[in-house]
Amino acid sequence: MKWWQTKVAYELYPKSFLDTRGQGTGTIRGIIERLDYLASLGIGAVWITPVCRSPMVDNGYDIADYTDIDPSYGTMADMDELFTLAAERGIRIVIDLVFNHTSDQNPWFLESKKSQDNPYADWYIWRDAKEDGSAPTNWRGIFGGSAWTWCEERKQYYLHTFAVQQPDLNWANPEVRKALYKAANFWIERGAGGFRVDAITYIRKPDVFKDGTPDGEDGMVSVHDMTANTPGILDYLHEFKREVSDGHDIFTVAEANGVSADELKYWVGEDGAFDMLFEFSHVNLEFKGIETWCRPDPWTLSDLRTALFNSQEATKDNGWYPAFFENHDKPRCVDHFFPQGTDPVRAAKLMGLLLYTLRGTPFLYQGQELGYSNVRWDDISCYNDISSHGQYEFALSEGFSKEEALACVHAFSRDSARTPMQWDSSANAGFTTGTPWLPVHENYREQNVEAESADPDSVLSWYRKLAVIRRNLPALKEGDFTPLLEDSETILAWQRTCGDHKAVILASFAKEPQSYDEKLTEGLHVFLTNVKQHEEGKLQPFEAVLYVND
Repeated sequence: MKWWQTKVAYELYPKSFLDTRGQGTGTIRGIIERLDYLASLGIGAVWITPVCRSPMVDNGYDIADYTDIDPSYGTMADMDELFTLAAERGIRIVIDLVFNHTSDQNPWFLESKKSQDNPYADWYIWRDAKEDGSAPTNWRGIFGGSAWTWCEERKQYYLHTFAVQQPDLNWANPEVRKALYKAANFWIERGAGGFRVDAITYIRKPDVFKDGTPDGEDGMVSVHDMTANTPGILDYLHEFKREVSDGHDIFTVAEANGVSADELKYWVGEDGAFDMLFEFSHVNLEFKGIETWCRPDPWTLSDLRTALFNSQEATKDNGWYPAFFENHDKPRCVDHFFPQGTDPVRAAKLMGLLLYTLRGTPFLYQGQELGYSNVRWDDISCYNDISSHGQYEFALSEGFSKEEALACVHAFSRDSARTPMQWDSSANAGFTTGTPWLPVHENYREQNVEAESADPDSVLSWYRKLAVIRRNLPALKEGDFTPLLEDSETILAWQRTCGDHKAVILASFAKEPQSYDEKLTEGLHVFLTNVKQHEEGKLQPFEAVLYVND
């Protein structure tokens, strides 16, 4: 097995991790100061969201310079020190590559927008207006509003899949691709252990731009439906693999919303473009089509099982699975997967056991190890997330009341994943001595690293146990995956097997006690459970249990 297949990865949101300056936002030195904490979680790779120079319209996902550090985070010397000190603890730093778009303050775009015949003129997606002066197509951006913005200077529209300030790069131009590959290799040379590649399914645009069938009252169609996973995209990605990944001891994991489980064989593995791929079917259960927060679809445990098991099946012989239930764009899993009123500690432990026992590399998200829950601020003005504001305005335009629109934000806002890390019970949870850029969650006095480290029954202590268990049990680290109880509407279950080593995982998503056939666990013993006392043949509400024969 390769090194990254045996490790636990941790997604770290630097802006909210630890502030060492009193400025209200996290720093690279803050990550350095907490490397021992990460090591205590058994972490072997840390994916940090972008720290490159940026105007921070989208918290760093609008990059102005791919090879420089934003001063709000520190310096390149800080970054080099992070690479070195992390490596001393057996931790590799994984860089976030934002290659679909740049900031509108990137020098490439500043030049491109000057005229239609300068050296950078074709580095972005430019189109003329329709005859009536309107946008080239009726595409809606991911963050709401038109995906096109008029540039008076150039007398054309430019495409932005996301925010107005995030113009899409033109990957059809080989000079653009060369510049991006050069930036990626810059980070490998400095010591990067791998890359998470952002929004990669959007880089290949259609050969012909045309209107789509409207999906809402605004007369627009989601740009996702018009550009995601366009045929020919894999040609670009295999070039990326040849120019960046090949010959280096790193891993690559793509964010690929829109790639289905049956397509994974073309994206990952020996013949694929990436080592792993984040696909979102299991965390987007509410969104059968476009991600419209005000119109979530109902889902069942069978839907979750199908999504998880399809991905396991698709990567069992080719490729490797990056297991995750949270990230910086998604709500907290204790709210997302469970009904209101569920014991949050029990729910957090259940999801942790699932995460660490799926076949693949677990990706733990910052704060998940403490059992964080969503925030519920009482006014949209309290939210920083640009997507939350866009979804709120879209809900209003669709006829929802302010209260209904805000309820959607409470359920799905990205800010729930971005509140400051809670280190202790002091002011601002020990995150900063200044004013935090986002309010600290109101529960920080009880739910923090210091308090949970002292409590052997806490969520944090649970995750530390899980890391040791996964590292020491061959069945969990490298074993085969076999689905169990595939017809159950209340229990998720699977088996992991490696030679003579065997593990069975059972997790109830029901409010009432559930029974199961004891033959499933014959010859095994309870190794870990998230309740005080497990009863053979029965699962308490939201109980998760690990059986092993070791």
